[in-house]
Amino acid sequence: MEESAIKVNRSRDGRQHGIEVSGLTFAYLTDPVLKDVSFTLEKGAIGLLGPNGSGKTTLLRCLLGQVPLSRGHVKVLGWDMASQARAARAGLGWMPERGGVIPGMSGVALVAYMGELSGLPSRDAMQRAHEVLHYVGLADERYRACQDYSQGMKQRLKLAQALVHDPDWLFLDEPTSGLDPRGRVSILELIRDLAWNKDLGVILSTHLLADVEAVCHEILVLRSGELLARQTVDTHTKQAKQVFEVEGFGNEEAFIADLRELGAQFEPDGRLLLVTLDLSRIPEACRPEGYDPTAGVNAILKVAKAREYALRRLRRRPVSLAEEFYRMVEA
Repeated sequence: MEESAIKVNRSRDGRQHGIEVSGLTFAYLTDPVLKDVSFTLEKGAIGLLGPNGSGKTTLLRCLLGQVPLSRGHVKVLGWDMASQARAARAGLGWMPERGGVIPGMSGVALVAYMGELSGLPSRDAMQRAHEVLHYVGLADERYRACQDYSQGMKQRLKLAQALVHDPDWLFLDEPTSGLDPRGRVSILELIRDLAWNKDLGVILSTHLLADVEAVCHEILVLRSGELLARQTVDTHTKQAKQVFEVEGFGNEEAFIADLRELGAQFEPDGRLLLVTLDLSRIPEACRPEGYDPTAGVNAILKVAKAREYALRRLRRRPVSLAEEFYRMVEA
């Protein structure tokens, strides 16, 4: 697809391009679904993580202005979503988890219709529909009745609907739901291209942690309606933190005490001892200059030798975003 087909209206009314949420509390009935949530986002790829019932979809609806806001403040693209949501939605694309298909309409007719609902003249909406369907890989299927699409095609169709009016931000709710591995990879490649190369802001709400690792720059973690954590998805940071499975015999107390001086953390795992080391905190005397992935192993070996602790087992256990996420939500 031509570069001009997916672009951002950077000059649209000279508005801001960020998202500001302050003290947001929301309840459908009496029990709050969101509790005093606050954050500020600039354009990028943001993963919204949390177990079922954590408030992810409700937060997206608040950002879209789909629900009344009574406590807290939400501003998107400089618009107050309590009173100016309709104006803001001109710059927002929404891909819901369910729905998005109108039986009897072709793919191109449906996407063009969504473009018209977003304010595009009918001719422009039809042109954009052809462009975005080509971009998402549905050019050859655009005249088929959309109810006959496969699940993967329906997900691409919903993404095209979210893109047709050239938004600044995309809000995606479980975009890989129901897809086989190949379809999942294809959708994630499109989302990554939009966020990393086309300068769109993307909020990816999902429970699939590998999706976030593949696409996002940072994550927001919700639990029981509260913002539990915010962290950067950074390859170097993940490499710098290493977990080792250790088993041995000898003066274990002295061995652990020396590792603790290096900033190590410990957790029993059956017969094993899990030792977590942050390589950036290991003194330079114990590691080569700069980043060295073997520094953790060398530090443990050095301590074991000094304390005459015989190692039966020393193996690095990969630290993934999944492990960090589950540790946060299950705490």
